[in-house]
Amino acid sequence: MKITLIAVGKIKERYFEDAIKEYSKRLSRYCRLEIIQVADEKTPDGAGEALENQIKEKEGRRILEQIREGSYVIALAVEGKQMDSLEFAARMERLAVEGKSHLVLIIGGSLGLSKEVMKRADLALSFSPMTFPHQLMRVILLEQIYRSFRIRAGEPYHK
Repeated sequence: MKITLIAVGKIKERYFEDAIKEYSKRLSRYCRLEIIQVADEKTPDGAGEALENQIKEKEGRRILEQIREGSYVIALAVEGKQMDSLEFAARMERLAVEGKSHLVLIIGGSLGLSKEVMKRADLALSFSPMTFPHQLMRVILLEQIYRSFRIRAGEPYHK
């Protein structure tokens, strides 16, 4: 299985980079992982809704350019479906059984994802109604992907 993580913006803190490298290494036993960073747009203070939508659209076009035909797309969004780790592992297993060999997971920018990206998504997934820093969310997502592979393999990790 190939998993592509598309994220808006760059990682700035070394400790996040280290954590991402660690989970990337762990995941190499289970899948081919690709991480794509697309440029984020600066949002001026006091930006109105129209400008924010333009920013999301620009970032969204960059995201959509990276998605290959036939990929199963999971967009992280506050309004998405919440599931626990066992449910997420079961969903990943079902996708594999259904022949979905390429999963694309998307983390948007500080304003979220454009309508076009959400339309392209096969699943909107929420980790919480809370807002997390986008750099931290990459680590959390990679950890949950790793956890799902461990659960599916019957290996101890999900306690």
